[in-house]
Amino acid sequence: MSIIDHTIVFVKEKLQNAEAGHDWFHIERVYKNALLIASNEDCDLTIVKLGALLHDIADSKFNDGDETVGPKVAREFLITQNASEEVITHVVNIIENISFKGGNFEKKFTSKELEIVQDADRLDALGAIGIARTFNYGGFKNRPLYNPAIAPVLNMTKEEYKNSESPTLNHFYEKLLLLKDKMNTETGKKLAQQRHQFMEHFLSQFYAEWDGEV
Repeated sequence: MSIIDHTIVFVKEKLQNAEAGHDWFHIERVYKNALLIASNEDCDLTIVKLGALLHDIADSKFNDGDETVGPKVAREFLITQNASEEVITHVVNIIENISFKGGNFEKKFTSKELEIVQDADRLDALGAIGIARTFNYGGFKNRPLYNPAIAPVLNMTKEEYKNSESPTLNHFYEKLLLLKDKMNTETGKKLAQQRHQFMEHFLSQFYAEWDGEV
């Protein structure tokens, strides 16, 4: 098997009991998004594939906020696959710099491959799937759907974002609706626009139903 095939097997096994919004199917969707975006970009496709497959191998949300676990697990796995140090370092850099983290996180590394995988991951936080994942995670954390008395908090620090326990609907304003303007690639921007509009329609319907108007 190729290194990509081995990585798929590894990730499937590692995430078999993961929360539904961060499980293998999330990885698979991001992988497909990344391949679509990469088809219109000049990039190292192997790095894109490995970055997409390993980007959430140990999400800090499920590791007591420890952001070092994912990069460490990815590095150790890639060493077993005899990947070069150049490849390992690039993939680890993607994992360390891909996250939203409140929207104020300054990336310490840039590459076309990171831009592609980041767009692919952000697309999975938008549209119908993004809505489903958001409410799934809110339920997982036992958060209220919505509370009109609790306003969204914009421009949060990374720590504030990580520790937020606000109602699920606030997440749309604190992250999801901000992603459209943070996309890197032309393909990503185009797809994000479509999914963004879908979420706006959803919110309009949600508020109308909440207020008993429809």
